Amino acid sequence: MNRTHQGLTPALVMLMSVATGLCVASNYYVQPLLNTIAQQFDLSVSLAGFIVTTAQLGYACGLLFLVPLGDRFERRRLIVTMILLAAAGMVIIALSHTFALLLLGTVMTGLFSVAAQVLVPLAATLAEPARRGKIVGTVMSGLLLGILLARTAAGALAQLGGWRTVYWTASLLMVMMALALWRSLPRVRQSVPLRYPQLLASIFRLYAGNRVIRTRAWTGCLSFANFSLLWTSMAFLLSGAPYHFTEGQIGLLGLVGAAGALAARQAGSLADKGKAKLTTRLGLLFMLVS
Repeated sequence: MNRTHQGLTPALVMLMSVATGLCVASNYYVQPLLNTIAQQFDLSVSLAGFIVTTAQLGYACGLLFLVPLGDRFERRRLIVTMILLAAAGMVIIALSHTFALLLLGTVMTGLFSVAAQVLVPLAATLAEPARRGKIVGTVMSGLLLGILLARTAAGALAQLGGWRTVYWTASLLMVMMALALWRSLPRVRQSVPLRYPQLLASIFRLYAGNRVIRTRAWTGCLSFANFSLLWTSMAFLLSGAPYHFTEGQIGLLGLVGAAGALAARQAGSLADKGKAKLTTRLGLLFMLVS
């Protein structure tokens, strides 16, 4: 591996956390805006909900087909390129006047916002082994806060200037973040002697041959499915009778989950102490109770 920088400064960890949050937030701005968008494009509830599904499908494709490129290409360049392409997707959304164009921008944004999932392992690569869990937990806190606070930010901006303002603002922030990362990230390139098809095949071999990976994958899948079901349906529930909430009021509910996102850093510290299984079990128990 070629690396021109050893370790991570607190400022760089913070920058990576914010960047991760911005990237992943791009898939969630739409959720408090669904009712407004449905009215403007004359969509049924199911079609409007499909916008969220499209974003997640794009993200899933990015995880499968783009994230493995981090093992073949220089990561700083890859991350910056992905962020700029995600910003371009949000510009398409902001300019869209047909449902098809809206979906195209949504797919493009979701596909390239997986830059967040290249930043997280990059943080792990650069971190000292004794602090790896804490640093990854800090970056993951940024990711989770991006998911949750995206709704709050989107709701507030939509009330100020309409739903398109959300995407114009977000695309500008993404471009600024790309420039900051280009200046701050070290050059890191993995020396993996595998071609792209071999990289893809290795994902399935890892999944088939490692019970821990299978367990973690299904735990994450089911947990996030519950999370998405709650937040996607909530926008329609709260915008209708008897609540009649505005985008801003719906977005404020994202603040409720912010405390949970901040727990990721503490969870990383517990993992460094060899308590990863206990932390996972407690997290699942709390989610089941909720």
